[in-house]
Amino acid sequence: MTLSLYDISIPVFIRGLGQLSHLLDKGLAHAQASGIDPATLVDARLAPDMLTLAGQIQRASDASKLGAARLAAITAPSFPDTEKTWGELQARIAKTVDFLNSVDRAQIDGFEERSVSMKVGSNELEFTSQRYLLQFALPNFFFHVTTAYDVLRHSGVPIGKRDYLGRY
Repeated sequence: MTLSLYDISIPVFIRGLGQLSHLLDKGLAHAQASGIDPATLVDARLAPDMLTLAGQIQRASDASKLGAARLAAITAPSFPDTEKTWGELQARIAKTVDFLNSVDRAQIDGFEERSVSMKVGSNELEFTSQRYLLQFALPNFFFHVTTAYDVLRHSGVPIGKRDYLGRY
């Protein structure tokens, strides 16, 4: 069985964002049931030099939409990082999923050797599409999804591994 570049990118990003949305739902329910101001969780972080929960969600969104766009050689939509509420964070996830659903399989499959260039700080990184997805885009995406989970869990939200993994 062969897996296509599309199969190991777009559906994986969409599923991960769906789980992130589920985690947000659990976080909001916990805040409401516990009398916690939801803004406290939106601004929560694991360490002073790390992004807030909002920042982690924004970066997961960016990692998936930019990842898909680079694989498809198209331009990703630009979303300003202004989300401050649960509703705005959920809307960001939904907009990202909408974009991912608009990417056609034909734009990605068969282009495993396409060159992907990106600037990180002052460095220019060069990958093939396949290497970019497997060695940068997916690890970056899951770092931010996992860190969002960790922020919520650290903040007392009753979530566990099944909430992160979801249904298969």
